[in-house]
Order: sequence, then C-alpha cells, then structure tokens
Amino acid sequence: QVQLVESGGGSVQAGGSLRLSCAASGYYTYSSYCMGWFRQAPGKEREGVATIDGGGRSTYYADSVKGRFTISRDNAKNTLYLQMNSLKPEDTAMYYCAARYGRVCHRLSEYNYWGQGTQVTVSS
Repeated sequence: QVQLVESGGGSVQAGGSLRLSCAASGYYTYSSYCMGWFRQAPGKEREGVATIDGGGRSTYYADSVKGRFTISRDNAKNTLYLQMNSLKPEDTAMYYCAARYGRVCHRLSEYNYWGQGTQVTVSS
C-alpha cells in the first residue's frame, strides 16, 4: 500500500518562501511513479499545481505557479519536494502530495494515491 506524508507547510507573508516535502513508502519502485502536488482552497475545486515524471526530467506546472514554484524528487530518498517562492495570498490552500503508476504524468485526474495534506497560508 502506497503511503504519502506531507510536511513543510506553514504561515508566511506574501513574497516569502516555503519548501514542502512528501515522504513516500510502500512503493515497489518509487521511480516508476509519477508524482504531483495538488492544492485546494476553501470553497474551490482541487487543482493540479505541478507534476514530475519518475526520472525527474519532465515536469508540468499550472500557469498560476510557473516561474515561482519548482517540483523535484529524490528517488534515493523516496521524497518529493515543492519549492515555493514569491508566495501570494492566492496560494493559500491545503497542499496534497499525490502519485500514480506510469509515465503519463500530466493526466491529473488519474492520480490515485494521496497524502493527508499540509496547510499553506500566505498573508498580505
């Protein structure tokens, strides 16, 4: 059973930075899984923020975070990261780590393993 545990959320002022981490366990081969970060703000639908392929070479970013967020992974540590810079109040949300087996990482609706989430709050 795949398990994902996020950490690194918190409260920060606009313009600040945070680094989220997601520790994965239960994988047969971590590098065989696409990994992604999603977020959900109160009253809004969950949206895909960024994804990365198993080798860490191919990434996708939502337009709203391009140039500010960077997704990366360390397959030796079974860990996913999201570096968030120049944070804005509209980035406030619960952030979730997610995974799906395979190579087609941009199909956001097909992520089927989820963590519990970590809260990010950005004040103006």
